[in-house]
Amino acid sequence: MYKVVLIDDESIITEGLQKVVDWTSHSCQVAALAQDAATGVETIRKYRPDILFTDIKMPGEDGLTMLAALKGEFPRMQIAVLTGYRDFEYARRAIRLGVSRFLLKPSKMDELNEALEHMTGVLDRLPPPEAPEAKAEADDSNSFLVRQAQTYIAKNCARRLSLQDVADHCYVSQWHLSKLLNKHLNQSFYDLLNTVRVRQAKELMADPALRISEVAEQVGYADTAHFSRVFKKLEGVSAGEWRNLHCGKDKSGG
Repeated sequence: MYKVVLIDDESIITEGLQKVVDWTSHSCQVAALAQDAATGVETIRKYRPDILFTDIKMPGEDGLTMLAALKGEFPRMQIAVLTGYRDFEYARRAIRLGVSRFLLKPSKMDELNEALEHMTGVLDRLPPPEAPEAKAEADDSNSFLVRQAQTYIAKNCARRLSLQDVADHCYVSQWHLSKLLNKHLNQSFYDLLNTVRVRQAKELMADPALRISEVAEQVGYADTAHFSRVFKKLEGVSAGEWRNLHCGKDKSGG
């Protein structure tokens, strides 16, 4: 029997699906229900379902990032999206991330049955879990997640930022995100964070009114000496020297 998880912020949807669909006729059983993306991800990690029916436009959640996280971590899992939004571009992006079916609410019984027949058919034909083909399915999703992580770091690097913060945003574990960053960027989280901060610092240093200490603080370094060490390690020269070379004479006084 294939295990199924249902996620929707409206419990009437998940409970209704659980009751009206003849799961056993498709060799399936509903393992669990969830009502938001964060709880849904935890539920999926707990039950490791073969099939997922989920909404992707739940309040305050980034559905595409959640899908990418799940498909990257569980490449064999078949996903059907349930949504009330007729958004072709959103559907196209979801399908590129590995979604099997994109169903508009309220879904008709024949559409649900067709989706189940398709997904169980794919599962029946899948090679053993250790096969390279299964791993290859996750490539697009993992690339998407890495881009999401980079964007989140760039937008939030000025504050105290941890690997856990970024992993939570991407709906993955710290370990999984760290592995993805090393694989796709050949960088650790802190290497990436420092690279982004130094890049933003160089942009800020074009303003002669900003002191080096002010630049350091604006890109997330409470300790100017630490910023200076990181900057010199990455650029080969001190921040003041870099400013003199690229922005004219350093008049910042620090």
